[in-house]
Amino acid sequence: MKIVENLKKMNRTLLEMQVGMVFFGLVCQTAGAFFVRDQSVFALSLWFGIAFAFAGSIHMSRTLDRALLSGGNAQGIVTRGYLFRYFLFAAVLVVAALAPALDPLVMFLGYMSLKVTAYLQPLTHKLCNRLFHETDPVPEPLVEEPPSRDEGEPE
Repeated sequence: MKIVENLKKMNRTLLEMQVGMVFFGLVCQTAGAFFVRDQSVFALSLWFGIAFAFAGSIHMSRTLDRALLSGGNAQGIVTRGYLFRYFLFAAVLVVAALAPALDPLVMFLGYMSLKVTAYLQPLTHKLCNRLFHETDPVPEPLVEEPPSRDEGEPE
């Protein structure tokens, strides 16, 4: 169970996103089996896009961690990280358009698994809770404190 222990140490949200990406990839691969003529180009492009989404999610996580620790310049750090990821992906799409072994539209579909995982997150969160034998804490209402009297107010 060393794998489970290593997964528990990982950033939980990142893990849930990556589980969602793999699930989305499997669904797309299965659907492509019925509709696509060239299975090898489809599979290579799809999984290359998903691998690029994996790298993008790791970069996004590290960028957010760095931004939260920086304080005042957080917005600039997040914006630069965002622009870096999308310019890099645009360059890779251009290369994929020129390479006969990759389909840029299918690669884009694989990269969009990064977006789809936001919607799959409640499902992947439940799956990870079952895998790790965990439950979410039950929220409790806050105890209301009596309003404090201002010093200038009469009694």
